[in-house]
Amino acid sequence: MSDAYDYLAPTPLGYFAALVGDDETLPLLEAATAVAQDEYPDLDVQAVLGDVDQLLARVRRRCASETEQLPRLRLLNQFFFHDMGFGGNVNNYYDPDNSYLNAVLRTRRGIPITLAVLWLELAQGLGLKARGVNFPGHFMVKVNLPNGQVVIDPFSGQSLSREDLSERLEPYKRRNGLVDDFDVPVGLYLQAAAPRDILARILRNLKEIHRTQEDWLRLIAVQDRLLVLLPDAWSEYRDRGLAWAEMGEIRLAVSDLEIYIDHTEDTLERDAIDLRLQELRRALN
Repeated sequence: MSDAYDYLAPTPLGYFAALVGDDETLPLLEAATAVAQDEYPDLDVQAVLGDVDQLLARVRRRCASETEQLPRLRLLNQFFFHDMGFGGNVNNYYDPDNSYLNAVLRTRRGIPITLAVLWLELAQGLGLKARGVNFPGHFMVKVNLPNGQVVIDPFSGQSLSREDLSERLEPYKRRNGLVDDFDVPVGLYLQAAAPRDILARILRNLKEIHRTQEDWLRLIAVQDRLLVLLPDAWSEYRDRGLAWAEMGEIRLAVSDLEIYIDHTEDTLERDAIDLRLQELRRALN
C-alpha cells in the first residue's frame, strides 16, 4: 500500500513549492503557469510549456539567418506583438485570467507582467540578454545589446526612451516624495527582477483583485502560494488571517494573526491587529 502512495501526484501547492524551492534552479515559466492551477484544477502545465516551445520554434525559424541581436529583437517583437497579436487587455484589465498564462496564450491578452513572462521566454530562447524589470506601477522588460539597452513595455510593445521612462516615473516619485534632493537616476528603477520577485508580483496582482472583490477563498489560495514563495513575508500572515476571519474560520485567523504579531516590527500595526485578535479570541469562548 505504501508503494502506491509514493506515486501520488503532489497537490498544486506542493508542486508550486517544489518549483520555487531554490533560486538557482527556479523555472519562471513553469512556476508562473502553475499559479493557474488554483483556478484551473485540470490544467496540464506541461502542455502549456509545450505551446510556448512551439512559439519559440516558429520565431527561431524566422531568425535563423540573423546572427546580430538587434535584428533578432525586431523580428521577435514583430512576431509577438503584431503577427501573434499579444497585447494588453485594455477592455478588462482586472480580469483574473490576465494573470493566468494558459488564458493569456489562448486569448493573446494579458497584463504587463504575464505578457513579459512569455516574451522573456522567447527572447532568452533566441539568445537575447533579456530580463524583467520591476518598474513602479508597470512591469517592463529590457534587453542589453552591444550598443546599449532597450526597454520595452510588454503591454504595448513600445520601446521606451529615457524621457518616456522619466515621464512615467513622475507620478510615483511625487507620491513618494522622491523629488529635488531625494531624486534618484532612472537607471535605479531598471534593475533586473529575480524570478521570485516576478512571481510575487503576479500573485500580489491576483491578491489585490480578489481582495477588491471580497473573494476570500481565492484570496487565501493566492496567499498560500505567497507564503510558500516568501516564507518571511509576515504581512501575508496578517492578510491571510484577516481573510480567514471574514470567512468565519476563527481558529485559523487567530493562528495567522498571532504569527504576524510575533514577527512584525510595526508598533502601530501590531496594536491594531492585537485588538482584532482579542475580538476573535472572545468569539472562540
